[in-house]
Parts: sequence; structure tokens; C-alpha cells
Amino acid sequence: MVVRVAVVDPLPVFQQGVSAVLAGAGYAVETPADVVAWVRRSTSSVVLLTVLSEDDWDVLSRLCGTLGAQVVIAVLDGDPAASGARAVRLGARSVLPRSVSVDALRQTVDATIGGQAVMPAAVAAALAAGSQTDAHSPLSADQLSWLRDLAGGTTVARLASRAGYSERAMFRLLRVLYRQMGVSGRLQAVMRAQELHWL
Repeated sequence: MVVRVAVVDPLPVFQQGVSAVLAGAGYAVETPADVVAWVRRSTSSVVLLTVLSEDDWDVLSRLCGTLGAQVVIAVLDGDPAASGARAVRLGARSVLPRSVSVDALRQTVDATIGGQAVMPAAVAAALAAGSQTDAHSPLSADQLSWLRDLAGGTTVARLASRAGYSERAMFRLLRVLYRQMGVSGRLQAVMRAQELHWL
């Protein structure tokens, strides 16, 4: 069976280069505009998803969570430790730095398809430690305040009222916060924030 690979990156040059490398290795490579729809139609598929923005994190969450994509490899820019751990917690099987070499790219895709999880050592260390690599919060002051209130037992309705949002809008904002933290709900978010000494 031929494994189909989707390459998703905002830079056409990077996307075309990765596609050429993987096509040369014998994979059927595509660059879908809507990777979520592509995964719904595909069987035996792999997605190389570059994650740079919150929208990209949302796509990763949808691919791994709701859709149950078979294999997602998160491609990350910058320091991979914290963001790599977040990607794995959301369901990415492997993590690659965006500055990866051609050989490492091919080896990672091959190993991931073979059932292995491949990631930089810093990502594995962050996962083993159960936290991000530094104690500085990547969250806004408002988000930290919401976490403190939630940890203190405040209801979402009361939190929404204090923050000046509707209850529905507050639930949406909290879902974004949970995804940003790499957790699935309130209890996990509070526990993670306590582990990281944010509260």
C-alpha cells in the first residue's frame, strides 16, 4: 500500500522542497489547501504540519483529536522543547525542527510510518519532566488570572462576568487556553499550571 503524505507549510519554497525530498524517497506527496478535508478522504496517510501560529495549533488538535489522523509529524520553528512537548500532548507522533536536514527528514518520516516516535532529545526531556523547559509562562496576564480563578473554584459563568465576556465566549476562550497549554480541560489546565508554578 502506498503511503500518502501531505505537506503543509505557509512558505511555498519550503513546502515544495520537502515535497520533492519525500517524492524522491517514493512517497505519494500532496500539498492540500485544506488538510483537514484531505485527511477525511485519505487512508494510510501522513501529515507533515508546520506549526507556527495558534491557528496551526488548532489544526493539529483537530487532526489528532477529532479526526484521529493516523500519523501527524509536527514541524516546529525555534526552540522545540516546550512547543514539541505541547505537540506530542496534542497527539503528534513525531516532532521535527523546521531546520531539519534532508537525511533527518527522510529518516523521521520512514521511522514514524514504521510506528516509532521521533523527536529531539529536548522534547523527550520536557515530556519526561512533565512540564515545559522554563518556568516563564507563555500565557497572557488575563489567561493566568483565569487559571487562578478556576483553581480557586470560580465558575465559568462568574469568570465570564468578571472578565466582561458572555459565558459562551468565555468557554471558547478557555478552550483556546487549554489547547495552548496542551491539555484537554479545566482540571488538567489547573494541574499543569500548578506543576509549572504559574499559580
